[in-house]
Amino acid sequence: MSTRLSGGADGPDALRPLLEQVLAGLRAGAERRAGPIPAGRPEELAEQVAEQVAGHLAAQSAGQAPAAFAAEPDALARLTEFLAHGSADPADPACAAHLHCPPLAVAVAADLAVSALNPSLDSWDQAPVATSLETALLAELAALVGFDPAEAAGVLTSGGTESNLMGLMLARDQVLAAEVELDGLPAGVRPRILASQAAHFSVQRAAALLGLGERAVRAVPVDRELRMDPAALAEALADTVREGGTPIAVVATAGTTDTGAVDPLHTAADLAAEYGAWLHVDAAYGGGALLSDRLAPLLDGIARADSVSLDWHKLGWQPAAAGVFLVRRARTYASLARRAVYLNPADDERAGYPSLLGLSLRTTRRADAFKIAVTLRTLGRAGLGRLVDSCHDLALGAADTVRREPALELHCAPVLTTVVFRYLPASGDPAAADRCNAELRRALLRAGRAVVGRTELPGEGPGRVRLKLTLLNPHTTGEQVAALLAEVVRAGRAVERGEEWAEGE
Repeated sequence: MSTRLSGGADGPDALRPLLEQVLAGLRAGAERRAGPIPAGRPEELAEQVAEQVAGHLAAQSAGQAPAAFAAEPDALARLTEFLAHGSADPADPACAAHLHCPPLAVAVAADLAVSALNPSLDSWDQAPVATSLETALLAELAALVGFDPAEAAGVLTSGGTESNLMGLMLARDQVLAAEVELDGLPAGVRPRILASQAAHFSVQRAAALLGLGERAVRAVPVDRELRMDPAALAEALADTVREGGTPIAVVATAGTTDTGAVDPLHTAADLAAEYGAWLHVDAAYGGGALLSDRLAPLLDGIARADSVSLDWHKLGWQPAAAGVFLVRRARTYASLARRAVYLNPADDERAGYPSLLGLSLRTTRRADAFKIAVTLRTLGRAGLGRLVDSCHDLALGAADTVRREPALELHCAPVLTTVVFRYLPASGDPAAADRCNAELRRALLRAGRAVVGRTELPGEGPGRVRLKLTLLNPHTTGEQVAALLAEVVRAGRAVERGEEWAEGE
């Protein structure tokens, strides 16, 4: 049993044999899984976990420490293989349900360096180079969005949920004045946030965490592609004011989770300005389009936002977490500023030692900017843009395949890399279609052959359940996507017959 550390001059030598075990375990586990996800039901996999975690440990006896604390020299190799066997692998062409990307090997390697060195970005003296590197990377990303890097500011986050919370917190503080931070909401003020029906659920969660309540979020109707209706936004803002509410933020989505739709950004910016509201653009998914010359025009108007959310662990192929939060004007960050004498004393800052503490909701933070910086330096915007375009091409091809298959129905043309569709059972009954699509997806999971997404369209009543492919593997081929859709059809037919689907059906 080794107690050697990963840092220092001897750290690489300590890591090398352990990495060999990890790599061997990853390979063996993937070979055992032989598909996108392990076959079986959840309770069966839970039993395997119990066996692996408890069954291989020393037996507990009276008066001794719990068995879970017993030493096991081969735990790394054994549990790594078990984890790989029991994971959903986003690199598999048939794993296409979620905004869960297969990370680039170079990004994972860079992340290993961060894990080994373990810098923390809450003070300069814990992360000298990483502090400056994050600042430099954020300036580059601000320019990519269209912000002036000299005026903008930002921070690496855990993802879109944290970024959206930060955007709405700053919106509250800027629109309702800085006293909110200390004294709470001014008496009689009824803050309102306008977001589309297809906006991420974290908008409601953020409103609750900020003390505004989920009812402070007003849902704006969307069109068939789940794109915010600009006329409906104008009406909702006017109604909010007539009802005595104060619009503090408009949240525009650039890349909805289901269809990849981009809200009308210029219209949202115009209306937010008219009503004195903050404009936050949630581009956690669609921000990847900025890497592509083909798709970047979809985000025209994003530079007018007050704040932006990006996630490079979606269309950026980074291991999670790789979220980014940006503000157009650094001075709007004022309410987050904090002074902790043991982390960022004022005399240190005056002496030239910078601090990122007042830019984040978190204190301890990993140097997640490093893997993004390495990836950008390795591939460049053009190289990453080609990956974005490859995934977009896959989505367009998948939509064509769905159109040609009588048993499938396409919901709308792809915008980014998602394809929303459903299986059409022979009965034609909407409720039966909902049940069939929900069950065929679970049948594919039980067989371990495919991971297909499921969603529901806005509205009421039956007939709203849809399936979804989120295509984020640029090395997947059109033939593999067509084969995945063919398995969906076979599984649907088996469900219609009341049979359990199996490979080769």
